[in-house]
Amino acid sequence: MTDYREADLSRLKTVSIARRTNKVGPSLLAHPPGSDTSFDAFFQSLPDVLAAQDLRFVVRQLAEAAGRRGVVVMFGGHVIKVGLGPLLIELMRRRVITHVAMNGSAAIHDFELAAYGGTSEDVASGLADGTFGMAEETGRDMNAGVVEAAREGRGMGEGLAEYLRRRRTLAAPDASVLLACATLGVPVTVHAALGADIIHQHPTADGAAIGATSLRDFRRLSEALPALDGGGVVLNIGSAVIMPEVFLKALSIARNLHGGKPVGFTACDCDMQRHYRPRVNVVERPTLGGGRGIQLTGHHELLFPLLCWAVLRELDRR
Repeated sequence: MTDYREADLSRLKTVSIARRTNKVGPSLLAHPPGSDTSFDAFFQSLPDVLAAQDLRFVVRQLAEAAGRRGVVVMFGGHVIKVGLGPLLIELMRRRVITHVAMNGSAAIHDFELAAYGGTSEDVASGLADGTFGMAEETGRDMNAGVVEAAREGRGMGEGLAEYLRRRRTLAAPDASVLLACATLGVPVTVHAALGADIIHQHPTADGAAIGATSLRDFRRLSEALPALDGGGVVLNIGSAVIMPEVFLKALSIARNLHGGKPVGFTACDCDMQRHYRPRVNVVERPTLGGGRGIQLTGHHELLFPLLCWAVLRELDRR
């Protein structure tokens, strides 16, 4: 028979709980609704731990930055598809967002909503017969806007926004982030990846124009980043690859040209899943020399409205 030895627990040294440091106490706990069922009461009822604590920090930083520091919001197409454009527009109206940077799919969904009143096709069914991404009007009109922007020395974001503003009829102008940027004077940049967007399938796609306008927008984003220094905020919402990669390179350019600035800003990634590039390229590496990086994980259509409403609440309290 094998001789198994057992630890003698009677010899353990215990400590009094009164001397132990605790991470959670009654003051941090959530509480149920009372007679006040307002959003303000709901937000204050959240527990002051983990992600709720991080959310509160990001809210405070955004409110403190409003009108004083740069707030760069980067996002992918899903953000527009799930209906968050009007919230982004309201944050621009309240002088919170100072620069909008989106990937090509976000620009397409925004443009389609504004111009035609609908977006987000059924990819699976369209792929079966080769009609996915073949909308004539989207490809024709957006490529015309990009070519015109290249000819006039504009960036892709500015060019598409101006194209919408001059369009005779719009189905849903109030839903467009691009159009709001043009109206409110908020710089907007579009960062395309050739072959990744449906307008590149259209026969009018002009690679030179796409490249020239998107490269100009890359340089514009690079020049916008120093405004983050000392208290600004960069939000990456729902872009797992394009915007984190673009941001990292743009940040390097900004620091090269502006004496190491920006530093001391908050970098927050909001997505349904935690991905490598947003974590490393947005949250971790850019804040190594100061500032704070945060990941908030959840569905865009739930997480971002919560964040937006909380920021507006904070602004109204000041």
